Amino acid sequence: MKHTRQLIAAILSACTVTAACAGGVSVSDPWVRGTVAAQKATGAFMGLTASAPTRLVGASSPAAAQVEVHEMTMENDVMKMRPVAALDLPAGAKVDLKPGGYHIMLMGLAKPLSEGMTVPMTLTFEAADGARETVDVEAPVRALTAAPMKHGMH
Repeated sequence: MKHTRQLIAAILSACTVTAACAGGVSVSDPWVRGTVAAQKATGAFMGLTASAPTRLVGASSPAAAQVEVHEMTMENDVMKMRPVAALDLPAGAKVDLKPGGYHIMLMGLAKPLSEGMTVPMTLTFEAADGARETVDVEAPVRALTAAPMKHGMH
């Protein structure tokens, strides 16, 4: 019983210092890159930490018609970006979604995003037993010049 209380206290403590938390997944430092007027896509970035092996299997946002988990890789000296079906989150290890790596792609934006705005997103996670849970995130928009993101062909 003492171990269970310590685990619950640790999870609650983690939730109070992160942007969002549900079950065994916490989200830290979420942000979205701002856009220019005609731009219809941008990236969202954050840290994800799961208390047990989990997978990020989807995302959605009212700010975009389509939301996907993407990865960027270097192939034959060309940076390429492509969607992934799921992103593994090992137990206790922080996985960073960042420019130039894994990220959430927001496509078909409803309107331009500028610094000072907030983008709501819902992330969907799947546990090893197949159970799914969602985490709601409010990601502030940072200036377009924040940390460059190099895009290749989809």
